[in-house]
Amino acid sequence: MGDGNILKIMKTLVEHFDYKERTTLNRMRKKPDAFKILISCLLSLRARDESTEKVSAKLFAVADSPEKIANLSLEELEGLIFSSGHYRKKARVLKGVSKVLIEEYGGEVPRKKEELLSIKGIGPKTANIVLAFAFGELVLPIDIHCHRIPNRLGWVETSSPEKTEKELEKILPKKYWREFNGIFVLFGKTICQPVSPWCSKCPVERYCWRVGVGRSR
Repeated sequence: MGDGNILKIMKTLVEHFDYKERTTLNRMRKKPDAFKILISCLLSLRARDESTEKVSAKLFAVADSPEKIANLSLEELEGLIFSSGHYRKKARVLKGVSKVLIEEYGGEVPRKKEELLSIKGIGPKTANIVLAFAFGELVLPIDIHCHRIPNRLGWVETSSPEKTEKELEKILPKKYWREFNGIFVLFGKTICQPVSPWCSKCPVERYCWRVGVGRSR
């Protein structure tokens, strides 16, 4: 696929999706708090966006710093984040991350990717979310939608989000990096769904190679 189609697709999707308003993490960019963005991202894993917003607000009303989360008992923390799903595992991760931030970074969230990735429980997507949304770095947070859709469009042919990130860095104009995650998450949830995508109402259907699409609506 040539750069021309990538530009056409991005221009069209920017016009169709108000990504800044419609996802919890993107709304948090308005008043960035690195710790809250990090914790909300960890809570968002395998959870609906609506759930993430409610659970984050409930948690931050009680504990909005590494010290406060570290001081909660595991049972208290599990109760606060219960509705996010996988709450036991997430509670252990939040406690562990908070402890490392206190002991190794003075309670602050580090600004370097390698430091973020060195903390157990923080993966590449979460690290890039923090760097992009909290610190304004030009990086590409790649979740399952951001990995799956570029492969379906024919932009890349990759087997993991990490490989997709590297390939997109080569072909996606940097002016779209800040918008890419929010747009593709919304696009993937509403139209370009994993199974039976809504190709009949897709604004970029004419540019799509439909790789791996067996059935559509």
